[in-house]
Amino acid sequence: MAGTGVFQEILDGDVYKYYADGEWKTSSSGKSVSILNPATRQVQYKVQACTQEEVNKIFESAKAAQKLWAKVPLWKRAEALHKAAALLKEHKAPMAECLVKEVAKPAKDAVSEVVRSGDLISYTAEEGVRILSEGKFLVSDSFPGNERNKLCLSSKIPLGVVLAIPPFNYPVNLAVSKISPALIAGNAVVLKPPTQGAVAGLHMVHCFHLAGFPKGLLSCVTGKGSEIGDFLTMHPGVNCISFTGGDTGIAISKKASMVPLQMELGGKDACIVLEDADLDLAAANVVKGGYSYSGQRCTAVKVVLAIESIADELVSKVNAKIAKLTVGLPENNSDITAVVSESSANFIEGLVKDAKEKGATFCQEYRREGNLIWPLLVDHVRPDMRLAWEEPFGPVLPVIRISTAEEGIHHCNANNFALQGCVFTRDINKAILISNAMETGTVQINSAPARGPDHFPFQGLRDSGIGSQGITNSINMMTKVKSTVINLPSPSYTVG
Repeated sequence: MAGTGVFQEILDGDVYKYYADGEWKTSSSGKSVSILNPATRQVQYKVQACTQEEVNKIFESAKAAQKLWAKVPLWKRAEALHKAAALLKEHKAPMAECLVKEVAKPAKDAVSEVVRSGDLISYTAEEGVRILSEGKFLVSDSFPGNERNKLCLSSKIPLGVVLAIPPFNYPVNLAVSKISPALIAGNAVVLKPPTQGAVAGLHMVHCFHLAGFPKGLLSCVTGKGSEIGDFLTMHPGVNCISFTGGDTGIAISKKASMVPLQMELGGKDACIVLEDADLDLAAANVVKGGYSYSGQRCTAVKVVLAIESIADELVSKVNAKIAKLTVGLPENNSDITAVVSESSANFIEGLVKDAKEKGATFCQEYRREGNLIWPLLVDHVRPDMRLAWEEPFGPVLPVIRISTAEEGIHHCNANNFALQGCVFTRDINKAILISNAMETGTVQINSAPARGPDHFPFQGLRDSGIGSQGITNSINMMTKVKSTVINLPSPSYTVG
């Protein structure tokens, strides 16, 4: 499946090629980067270890291609994106296979990610035509002291070359969420996929290749972050960076100079459950939000803040649902699969041990085999425990018991992360007040945090990111305003 059929040309022996100048190439380094299967912990794939010189050539080609692409009519850009979307859906099976083997994504979710990505590309094409076809016409006499002798025409123009860096957990969807807005807006794109998820990303890029995009417009460079990471993000050919990931993003933001940034860097999404909440609904969303894809989502529920009077009942309902979760291989569509790496599993275990040593209540026995960690609900967590503040990115969920909603809001706002949050209550007035008080990018009322639908604004505060995503916001972010002012020899008014 993967690397066969129409994808055969992206593979050289047992090493996947990188993509530049409209061709699949082998790196002159002669080196490769191994990708481990999270479930088996064995080498699953290999990708090229590109050199800095190859990166330089990619940016040269991207700059030249972008100048030509910006002159392509909007409807033709949209047409090309629609073609890529159709190809992505047509060849969803190989990409889904890669997602299963590279990032241990359950098979059904892997297919859904690819299909969703195709839909995102098509929606972006349509939205881009609408947004970018509009400009502004201003007259000068609206400002005090001026006559109508200046006419200003403004429109959106591309930034140039966009560096797109998606994360391992959605290496296809979060790649196209950056690529598609950039392309419809007239930019070129250099994609640096995550190591885990790189092969799925390469298959996705090949769909754009098959769709006939111009040479050099979209490139995909693979390699070791230690060798090309900073070189990419600090490259003078970069005109915009769109990054989704963790702490690395903060380092990038400090090094990037005079370059527009779009960043989503994680969250510690709080779920506040009030005494009047529908506890069955809350429990279902806590389990769905906290444990889907083994908790490896920026918008996963990361801490439950439950009013003391209903905490016992809520915990009981959540535990009953956890008991029904299946644990095993992603190929078997298990609810809980291996986390992405041994280092991730070790980090999660460190948080668990800290909570245990400090007296938290474990609702299930902590169990780990390799990178596979069984779902765990940790009750009676206190603020002095790491689990109360740090993002586990795994199937471990803390419960903090609170006396008032204000106590829950305070805990939410005291965290450096501020991506999303949610509140469960039957009182809509109370829900709105709490939503306004929670200092996060988004608050969900009576539902778990979520990114999407993909045209919804998606953003974080503080250490959770810079700027806003979502299709419309991404298109706008990847453009700038260009104005042309017509100076008339004398004032001119339309009398009507």
